[in-house]
Amino acid sequence: MNKSFYLITDTHYYKNSLGAYGEAYDDFMHYEQKCFAETQSINEAVFAYLESADEAKTVLIAGDLSFNGEKESHLEFIKLLRKLQEKGKRVLVITADHDFNDTADGCFGFNETGRITPESTPREELFDLYYDFGFSDALAVDKQHLSYVSQLFDGVRLLCLNNDGTESGRRIFEESHLEWIKEQTKAAREAGDMMIAMNHYPLLPGQPALSIVKSAYQKDAYEVTKLLADEGVHLCFTGHMHNQSINVITTEKGNKFYDVCTGSIIADPSVIRLVNIIDDSTVDIKTLDAPDFEWDTNGKSCKQYLEDLFDNMIVNVLYDMAYDTDRMMGKFHIDNKKLKPVIKTIGKLLQKTTLGGLGRILCFKVDKSIKKVKVKDFAAELVRMLFEGNQRFAPGTPEGDAFIAFINRMRPVLKKINAKGFDNQKADLAEFLINSAYNYDIDDYNAVLKLK
Repeated sequence: MNKSFYLITDTHYYKNSLGAYGEAYDDFMHYEQKCFAETQSINEAVFAYLESADEAKTVLIAGDLSFNGEKESHLEFIKLLRKLQEKGKRVLVITADHDFNDTADGCFGFNETGRITPESTPREELFDLYYDFGFSDALAVDKQHLSYVSQLFDGVRLLCLNNDGTESGRRIFEESHLEWIKEQTKAAREAGDMMIAMNHYPLLPGQPALSIVKSAYQKDAYEVTKLLADEGVHLCFTGHMHNQSINVITTEKGNKFYDVCTGSIIADPSVIRLVNIIDDSTVDIKTLDAPDFEWDTNGKSCKQYLEDLFDNMIVNVLYDMAYDTDRMMGKFHIDNKKLKPVIKTIGKLLQKTTLGGLGRILCFKVDKSIKKVKVKDFAAELVRMLFEGNQRFAPGTPEGDAFIAFINRMRPVLKKINAKGFDNQKADLAEFLINSAYNYDIDDYNAVLKLK
């Protein structure tokens, strides 16, 4: 029996006719790495591909289905899901924090008048909206937490988890939820079934550098990951960060846990996973580029269009550090006015400085082939690679050697920064950064995972 499925995540569907244009829209997109107006077109292209794709009959979607919880976006997105079902596909989804807004003005769009507020979707409506896409034929349902267990294939169960909107705060697994999870893992073991999971938020940081960004992964992830692995769940599919990564840890009890995070379809790198469960200890992961979509891309390929959108976000931040410092500080909620001249000075240096110039200032070697590269362009590529995965700045390359030399010069400063990593231990920022410039571990796109 074919035990394969497609997986996409962070579809962020926005019904374009609600409004996504005008000066206020352009201002909003100044710091965005994901599409907004284009999301309807991108989703339509991806779903048209999945309708006819014949390597799997099951499609999983790992949360953030709508852009920001607009009611009409959900209704239009559900039409795409039903078309998939009509083509013989089984569709299983989870929702996440972009799928609801409990305030009337929580959703937004833009037109010629400025910001507008489409009708929002309260969290309590999500169960009924998506009932036919996982809940209806579930083996077990935790309605309070919008979680369920599905018999994915003979001998394979899927634990679909949602922890948004809980009484004790968003993105926290409440004790009652954890107990329910333990009941489901026990039931799977007793049935002799393999169990895998789908959780919107990464349970392992996508890159070492992201482990110090607490919003980049599940709260209490270290403990939750150990619980799942020791309960027999060794693989989880995640999204949220729009990054492409595959990571693994081994618990103290010797159990492996893999987190397969997949890039959003509406942002670079825009991909689809094809997963084949070979047996209860072997899973094959392949990655497919999302299809081209209908949009005026100014003569660029769709892939280049998405890459440039990402790079523009970084370049705009660096530019505004120098020339629109108040705007940049407001965007990132930096309230300390004493930092303004420091940020402005650094911003101006970044605009003008080349890698060769930076090397001269800090006394580290830069290969002549990249001496004329602007620091701002180097930074944009470096950050984009964190999200694309399979980072390319390896030791022995001009870029990798220059970055490692720069970080080594900055070690004394980085040591003074008190940051904690995924395991809540003090982070070695220098090593985290160096290990995030090149992929030293599992291929982030195509890999055969040994779960046991």
